[in-house]
Amino acid sequence: MAVKPPKPASRPEGVGVIRRIGLFRRDMFSSQPRRLYRAWMAQVRLPFYRSFLVNQPELVRRVLISEAGNFPKSEVLSDTLRPLLGNSIFATNDAQWRAQRDIINPAFKGCPRQAFSCMREAGEDAIERLSKRADGQPVEMEAVTSFLAADIIFRTLFSIPLPAETAEKVFETFRDYQRTQPLWSIPALLKLPKWVPRFRSKAAGRHANAIRKLLTDMVDARQIEIDNGTAPDDLATSLMTASDPKTGHRFSKVEMVDQVAIFFLAGHETSASALSWAFYLLAMDQGVQEKAATEAQLLSDIPQPSDLSKMRFTKDVFHETLRLYPPVPMYLRDAAETTEFRGCPVPKGSMVIVSPWHLQRHERLWDNPDEFNPYRWHTDNGKARKRDAFIPFSAGPRVCPGAGFGRIEGVLMLAMFLKAFRFETADAVPIPVAHLTVRSAAGIYLCITPRDGPDTMSEQNHG
Repeated sequence: MAVKPPKPASRPEGVGVIRRIGLFRRDMFSSQPRRLYRAWMAQVRLPFYRSFLVNQPELVRRVLISEAGNFPKSEVLSDTLRPLLGNSIFATNDAQWRAQRDIINPAFKGCPRQAFSCMREAGEDAIERLSKRADGQPVEMEAVTSFLAADIIFRTLFSIPLPAETAEKVFETFRDYQRTQPLWSIPALLKLPKWVPRFRSKAAGRHANAIRKLLTDMVDARQIEIDNGTAPDDLATSLMTASDPKTGHRFSKVEMVDQVAIFFLAGHETSASALSWAFYLLAMDQGVQEKAATEAQLLSDIPQPSDLSKMRFTKDVFHETLRLYPPVPMYLRDAAETTEFRGCPVPKGSMVIVSPWHLQRHERLWDNPDEFNPYRWHTDNGKARKRDAFIPFSAGPRVCPGAGFGRIEGVLMLAMFLKAFRFETADAVPIPVAHLTVRSAAGIYLCITPRDGPDTMSEQNHG
């Protein structure tokens, strides 16, 4: 029997503009009407604001790929994240973005395979930590996967494990940042000059400063190692020593902290989101979990990159998780020039929204879109939609540079954990909310037991 995992409630009909704005600032899902799961396009028209959400695959391709130059990243979200991510590649456009990309892409090339040992070692440490708590009592998995994903990216960047106290601080601080920082500011929405005060949340500013202080200390220490010729050959060293092939420009210290912030925070946060939902989906569907766990037994005693080719069903589980719970629920773009969607004028300056959340659950595109069904990826519908309606890492020139890294990480971690543990749902049902990423409103709790031990939970459930 197909499993329908939790889905947030849509906005009631008849809600006024002020209420909608308040809902959007709190959680993007709360402000969206039910009809967006069937619409090819929707628009909002206000005296000071015009936005278009596009679900039709042809429009999505225009915005992200074929006409990407006419749809730069919206300043609305970038402005909100600037205290945390600075002028990183996530927040820039045009020449500045292209220059950053030209430095980052060569440094990142080959990183996923080189980082495999970092993933494996971090996974082994996480399994050891979790084994001490795998007694059948509820465990909050978002904290577990956040520590795991942060440790992986930390090892990949700086070649050292992430201390437990630092991991806890980062998890709590970033969670608090998401809760205290609105998704956009009114000055940015109105496209006011940058000198106009943004009146940012003081609490969010403190959280951002705490995280950037940690990363600045790490960059300073690495620069000393580079100057002394003792720096390890890892991603941080590659980024700090890479130069623009056209201009020879290298990242300054501030620019480097910006780039490390986006790799460390966005990289680990999106992976943590995907993994926590994946474990929940597996706990909901014991048949799928056992099939994936059987496949996980094919892992070598010390997992190797070649093992990933054996994890075909686990890969389908991870893809299905990304479809149902894309870590980044919406991509915001601005129309740089006046254009037209489906015969409707799109004025210059309009916000254009591509929503993986709605596109990947669209009722006119997917068969039974709200069901958790990893087998769909081998049906004609699944194969077709993977090509035109599956964009968890975005697409086109601004596709996530860590997409390959994230896919390897997700499949390997699922296999390693399923080889070690059984997962079952607890009483609490997680409710998805959309801040910067798709998280649960109150955590994701699962009951965990060792896979090589007695199935105590099943005995209790059937006793």
